[in-house]
Amino acid sequence: MTYIEVPETSERRQLPFYFAVEEYVARHFTNDEYFFIWQVEPTVMLGRNQLLENEINKDYCNQHGVHIFRRKSGGGCVYADGGCLQFSYITSDESVNFAFDRYIRLVATVLQKLGIDAKSAGRNDITVDGKKVAGTAFYRIPGRSVLHNTLLFNTNLEELVRCITPSNEKLISKGVESVRQRVTNLCECTKLTKDELIRQVRKQLCGDMVRLLTAEDMAGVAEIERVFASDNFVYGNNPKYTVFKKLHTEGVGEIEAHVELKNDVIKDLNLTGDYFLIGDLDQELIGRLRNVPFNRESVATALNGLDMSSIIRNLTTERFLRLLFGRPPHLAKPEWLKISIASNRRYVDTKRVIELHKLHTICTSGRCPTQS
Repeated sequence: MTYIEVPETSERRQLPFYFAVEEYVARHFTNDEYFFIWQVEPTVMLGRNQLLENEINKDYCNQHGVHIFRRKSGGGCVYADGGCLQFSYITSDESVNFAFDRYIRLVATVLQKLGIDAKSAGRNDITVDGKKVAGTAFYRIPGRSVLHNTLLFNTNLEELVRCITPSNEKLISKGVESVRQRVTNLCECTKLTKDELIRQVRKQLCGDMVRLLTAEDMAGVAEIERVFASDNFVYGNNPKYTVFKKLHTEGVGEIEAHVELKNDVIKDLNLTGDYFLIGDLDQELIGRLRNVPFNRESVATALNGLDMSSIIRNLTTERFLRLLFGRPPHLAKPEWLKISIASNRRYVDTKRVIELHKLHTICTSGRCPTQS
């Protein structure tokens, strides 16, 4: 694995620059795996498919100089500051799921070698003593996978809560308490300083292998950076919709569907949330559903033969249909199962005793047909 070294500058580089480095390396350096570590000023980064107004306290961020940017990868909203270490990893693994799981285990193993009891957990987390210290996200371009994670070293947890929740002191105090119960800073788990940790992680993963970006490389990075820093990419346009649906699914995350209908026919569809996008959402999924009647049967037919998990990580067609239409309707009971118990003498006697003594039974509340 080769370490990517960025030329030093007196200018303060923001989040879009480092995301642009990732993409440039992924598109132009294809003969090895690449890795680099970076840090930013206080910044909130949105997942690619999240709505800004649902995730952050924009007013607070603007008033306190906290930058707001968006990344190309999926997943949830993240707060980063000088106390966070950002790891970027670029690989040629064909399977995004394999690369994702492999990378999380790789980071956990490196931390273990440094005396930190780190473990991979959940769908994208690294934990120490059951508390989260890192979350990971990824996206794919043809032939390459880009993975990155935020590693908490000595992050300001109170500022994190202020940026992603309403600016209310009571909520903030509760939020910080809740966050501290679920996450921890690595500085509480190791005697290594932040700079020592950076040097050790780099040595463990890359040894002496290094590639310095040239002036030509930096020009290419700058072109990509302009896109990632643009208001259109960061803020985008709020989706038009007639129907709004929301579902949280284990292993997938939260998905919000904004469906634009005309005469009960799907004209457009937008999916937001903290899910992980693997395939081409527009061409492979949304394109199939335009001009399809908005009912379970028609949508299911349109999706026939499509592997949903190749577009959104761990999503199934059944779960997607549940997002749009809820649970499948229950089948009607067959006539032979519909019996009248009210005319049964034993049932009547038993019911009288239960009512006399004011008893509660699961048979009664569950309307069990075998009460007699």
